[in-house]
Parts: sequence; C-alpha cells; structure tokens
Amino acid sequence: MLKYIYTVGLLLLSNAFMTLAWYGHLKFFGKGTAHGSTALFGIILLSWGIAFFEYCFQVPANRIGSSELGGPFSLMQLKVLQEVITLFVFVVFSSLLFKNIQFNYNHLIAFILLIAAVYFVFRS
Repeated sequence: MLKYIYTVGLLLLSNAFMTLAWYGHLKFFGKGTAHGSTALFGIILLSWGIAFFEYCFQVPANRIGSSELGGPFSLMQLKVLQEVITLFVFVVFSSLLFKNIQFNYNHLIAFILLIAAVYFVFRS
C-alpha cells in the first residue's frame, strides 16, 4: 500500500513542476508583466531548470510504482495514472493562476472519459 501512496504522491509533485515549467512562463513572463520582454532563450533555460525537478520526482515515482521493479502498477497503468494526474494538476494550476479559464461541459465529459480510462486500464 505504501508504494501506491509514494507513487501517486511523487507523480503529483512531478506534475506540479512540469505544469509550472510548461505553462508558468505564460503567467509570469507574458505580455504586461514585469518580465514580459525576457528573451525566449532565457525562458527556455528557466523552464529546463524547473523541469529538472520534475524528473527528480517522476523517475523515482516510475521506479517505485513499476511492477517490473516490484511496484504495484503495470507500465500501462502508470502511464494512464500519470496522464490523469497531469490533467488534475493542470486544472488546479490554471484555475488558480489564469482567472480567464472557463471550464464547461465539454471538459467535464472529457474528464469523465479519462476516469473511465483509468477504470478500464486497472480492470482485471
């Protein structure tokens, strides 16, 4: 049971860094911000620096969770779990930082289908 918790927790942390690396620059280095004129190369380097921490959590999560190394999840289960966690973290991140994001029924239906994907991938 502990490996389940560690895997999910590390995936949550990993995806928090990934989402910040991929989308944070739009908020903190976009037009109208104090750093809006930062060169693209500088933003790329900053994103790579943040993504380093993503890998510091992602790699252990996959190693702890992988059934290949004694963990509870198959490779397919790890991937689907990671994708659902990515979307969960993205929704929280975008809701907090980007106030102009509107979620509607299309998004709700897509999330329900993703939850269904998790159900089917974990089904025996």
